[in-house]
Order: sequence, then C-alpha cells, then structure tokens
Amino acid sequence: MSAHRFSLKSRRGFLAGSAAMLATPALAQDTTSLNSAATTQADGDLAGSAKRNVSSFRMLDWRPYFSNTRNGAILVDIDSRAVHYWSDDQSIYKLYPSSVPLTEDLTRRGRTRVIKKVEGPSWRPTPSMLKRNPDWPPYVGPGPDNPLGTHALYLSWTYYRIHGTHDTRKIGRKSSNGCIGLYNEHIAELFALSKVGTQVLLI
Repeated sequence: MSAHRFSLKSRRGFLAGSAAMLATPALAQDTTSLNSAATTQADGDLAGSAKRNVSSFRMLDWRPYFSNTRNGAILVDIDSRAVHYWSDDQSIYKLYPSSVPLTEDLTRRGRTRVIKKVEGPSWRPTPSMLKRNPDWPPYVGPGPDNPLGTHALYLSWTYYRIHGTHDTRKIGRKSSNGCIGLYNEHIAELFALSKVGTQVLLI
C-alpha cells in the first residue's frame, strides 16, 4: 500500500471517528420522537458517506444558477447536501453542510425566496406530517426540543424552511420532511447574512 493511499485511509478514519464523537452528545440528549433515529435515514457506513460527500462538497460559482445576486443568493444542492450563499456584491461566499428531505416525494426543487426570518421559531407539523406521525405534538415552542433549531428562514413555498437543528446527527443526511437543515451556528450566520427577498434555488 502506498503512503498516499495510507494517508487517505487514515484521514477517512479520523473524519469518521470525529463525526461519531461530535454526534454522541446529541444522542444522549435526544429524548423526543421528533428527533429520534427513526427520523434520519442512514446511508450505510459513515466512512462511505463521508467519501461521497467530500467529492461533491465543493465551492461553486453563482453564474450557472442565477442571473444576478441582487438581495443575495442561496443555492441548496440536494444531491451534495450543501447550502451555498453569495452576498449581493459577491464579496461574501459561504458553504454549509445540510440535511435534506428523507425521500424524493418530500423533495421540492426550483426557485423561491426568503419571505420571513424568525429567531427562536416555533414549530407546527403540517397536516401530512401528522397523518404520517399521529403521535407528534401539534405545537412545539422555541427551545431545545424544537425541530427548527435556533433560527429559520421561511420560504415563499408553504411549509418550506431553511432552519437550524438541535440534532446534529441529521446534518449531511436524508432526515427532513421537506425542509433544509443546518447546524445552529451555521443558520445563525446565514440568518444574519440573508434578508427578506434573498433569492433561493433548490436543485
């Protein structure tokens, strides 16, 4: 085995181990059915998933996706599970790992925009969510059990959000009912950068 191949293997093992360690506190804290393991689809072993995401989690140029960056632009790449942000003048570019919908029928693609920003959002399951999960509560206020995390960007599509999550296991995986999830520290940053009217494209 070459030194190069050994280095790559060691790096993958380190990344996988680190991710497992980071997820451990969330596993210990998670006691609600909303954030249970059943709401997250595993992609096989973590090392295989990390390998796939590393190859597709890359910087992108805004031009193939937007005609301009007026009011800022957010690109959500469902396949690579990444959220890209460009500021109005393109002086700021951010790239965040994200969670994506559990299944293709829950996934929506196309153009929308930010219509509302909420810090400390409350959450209500949609009628279809309650039909699939009748044991879920009809309302969850702001706090550590809220599926929307600390901040939420409401999109012009009904029920769709880009939001945070207190359950860090969900990031980088298929784990939502349609929304796009970010680590709380990342959604707080994106929340501060974006504005009502920021254009959003999901691909």
